[in-house]
Amino acid sequence: MKTHLSVNLNKVALVRNTRHLGIPSVTRAATLCLQAGASGITVHPRPDARHIRGQDVIDLAELLKAWPDREFNVEGNPFHNLMDCVGDLRQRGLPVHQVTFVPDSEGQFTSDHGWRFPDDANRLRPLIAHAKSWGLRVSLFMDADPHAMLAARDVGADRVELYTEPHAAAWGTPGQGAQLQRFADAARAALKVGLGLNAGHDLNRDNLAAFVQQVPGVQEVSIGHALIADALELGYAATVKAYLDCLA
Repeated sequence: MKTHLSVNLNKVALVRNTRHLGIPSVTRAATLCLQAGASGITVHPRPDARHIRGQDVIDLAELLKAWPDREFNVEGNPFHNLMDCVGDLRQRGLPVHQVTFVPDSEGQFTSDHGWRFPDDANRLRPLIAHAKSWGLRVSLFMDADPHAMLAARDVGADRVELYTEPHAAAWGTPGQGAQLQRFADAARAALKVGLGLNAGHDLNRDNLAAFVQQVPGVQEVSIGHALIADALELGYAATVKAYLDCLA
């Protein structure tokens, strides 16, 4: 099964926001990544707008109208600004295909854990139903816990995105194999209950190929920080192609 690459453009916006010149351009970065073969674009607009801003989300959705075979994934905390952001796209008739619910706090440096069940179930269920009423696929950001996958399915999620930082942290250490096994077990549990499978966080050119080879059923990886860092040296096109080679 092909694993799709969605490029997270938050770090492009972060660099742009340090000045008032509009460069580097988020939409230009998206165009170059899509031209190089990326299957989609991901953004994570946070309430403080420290990187992706509301207008970026609209501009990228407008851009993706010209790429009907690619997907737009908007991620974030549904209890903060995510639902308003996605609802605005829907009202404008702009494309958005997937929302990824992430349990980060407003000032959090980066996402660092998944949803907890049963603790978060009752809060998530109506928001998932709301997003699905808009015709969107809903993915939940989850730790690699096989026992949580049935609960994720039962609150209405279509997919889970496995939080892969523990895999990245263990890469090249004696714990590498155990982490890969842990993620493989979680993936099988998700597939067994009918969930689709995404993955993301700290995946890079070193650790990506082994992950998709040994973790079954990964439909999409969302990669931002490492990919944009590589693009500073290699350029967007060469970098996207390198990541696609890892997935192949």
